[in-house]
Amino acid sequence: MRAVKLALAILLAFSASLITACDRQSETQVIVSGSTSVQPYVEILAEEYMQQHSGLEIDVQGGGSSAGIKAVEAGIADIGMSSRALKEDEQHLWSMEFAIDGLAMIVHPQNPVNNLTLNQIRDIYSGRITNWKQVGGSDAPIHLIAREEGSGTRSAFEDLVMGKDRITPRSIVQSSNGAVRQLVSGDKNAIGFISLGIVDDTVKAIRLDGVEATAENILNGSYSLYRYFLFIAKEKPHGLAAQFIDYVLSPQGMEHLIREGLIPVTNGSASSTANGGANGTANGGANGGANSSANSTASSTANGSSR
Repeated sequence: MRAVKLALAILLAFSASLITACDRQSETQVIVSGSTSVQPYVEILAEEYMQQHSGLEIDVQGGGSSAGIKAVEAGIADIGMSSRALKEDEQHLWSMEFAIDGLAMIVHPQNPVNNLTLNQIRDIYSGRITNWKQVGGSDAPIHLIAREEGSGTRSAFEDLVMGKDRITPRSIVQSSNGAVRQLVSGDKNAIGFISLGIVDDTVKAIRLDGVEATAENILNGSYSLYRYFLFIAKEKPHGLAAQFIDYVLSPQGMEHLIREGLIPVTNGSASSTANGGANGTANGGANGGANSSANSTASSTANGSSR
C-alpha cells in the first residue's frame, strides 16, 4: 500500500511539472487566442513578424473574447485577444488596449433603409420592431443576425445598444463577424452588426442617428458605437510574447492597423506598461479615451477599411 501511495505521489509531482512546463514558457512560439474580431488583424501582423524573425512561430487562434481570456488564465495561451472590457472577476489579469474599432450596423446594399436611430435598433433587436416598413423600408420581415454569447462583439453591442433589453431569441446567431457579413450580403431583409474594419461593398453600413460609421466620427465623438481591442495576459508579458506585442505597438504595426480601418491606441510597450493598462480607459468615451489615445489617425482612417 505504501508503495502505491509513493507511486501516486511521484505521478502527481510529474503531472504538476508537466503543467508548469506547458504554462507557455516557449522561447520560439507564442499562442495568441481569443476574439474573432481581433483575430484577422493580429494574424496579418503575426505573418509579418514571422517573416522578419525566422524560426519563431506566432500561432493565432479564434474562439471568442471570453474563450481567449479563459485560455490565458489556464496558461494555455500566452496572449489573449478581447473586443470587450474585462469583467470585474477578470481584473487581476494584465491588459492593454491597442486599437479602437467601430461597430457598424449593416444591411443588404439593396435595402432602401439608410439610417436608424439607436432606439430603433434596440427595438429591432429586442423584437418590438419586426417589419422594415416600421422604419421607412419595404413591407418585409426583418431577419436579425447576431453574434453568439461570449463574443466580445455581442457584449459590446449589448452594452452600447441594448441596455437592459435582451436580444430576441428569434435572431440567427453566428460565430464570427465574417459569417454575419456573409449572411447579410445574401439576404435583402437581414440586418447585422460587425466590426467597422471588415465592412466591404457586399454590405451597406447604415447611419446611426444620421451619423456615418467612420473613424473620423468616432474620434470627434459623433458616432457612439465603438469598442476597444485588448491584449490580455496572465501577468505582465515577457520574452517573445512581449516582443510581439511591442511589434504590434510599433510604428510599423500601427500603420498596418490604420490601413485596415482601425484607430491605433498608443500605450507605450508591453514591457513598460503597468498591469491593467486597458482598464483605465476602456470606458473613456469618444471625446476622452478615443481622442487622447488615437493621435492624428482620423484623416488616415476616415473612409474606413480596405478589407
